[in-house]
Amino acid sequence: MSQQLLEELGRRQYRTDIPEFRVGDTVRVGVKVVEGNRERVQDFEGVVIRRRGEGINENFTVRRIASHGIGVERTFLLHAPRIDSIKVIRRGKVRRAKLYYLRGRTGKAARIRERRETTQN
Repeated sequence: MSQQLLEELGRRQYRTDIPEFRVGDTVRVGVKVVEGNRERVQDFEGVVIRRRGEGINENFTVRRIASHGIGVERTFLLHAPRIDSIKVIRRGKVRRAKLYYLRGRTGKAARIRERRETTQN
């Protein structure tokens, strides 16, 4: 009985407005932030370095470089109500499923080549 209840709650939380994105893509995630009695949307833009899990538990980690060259990583649940929007800024061409090696790189060494989209006619 409890398994059915969990599945039903999971189905209600499922989002359908998620764009297709992969590891290596640069995304802008709009996160709802509560300050006192106000709520606003704050953007977090960076490279997706991992995607893991499946179904309602799927999550992804975004890494960006903050001020003074400090790397900031943030993990988001894909179907969380706290996420307002996800926009793909650019598509990256990578050959790994997890880009943990970017943690040790800075500047030009941390760049990812852009993936060219092929049009299917």
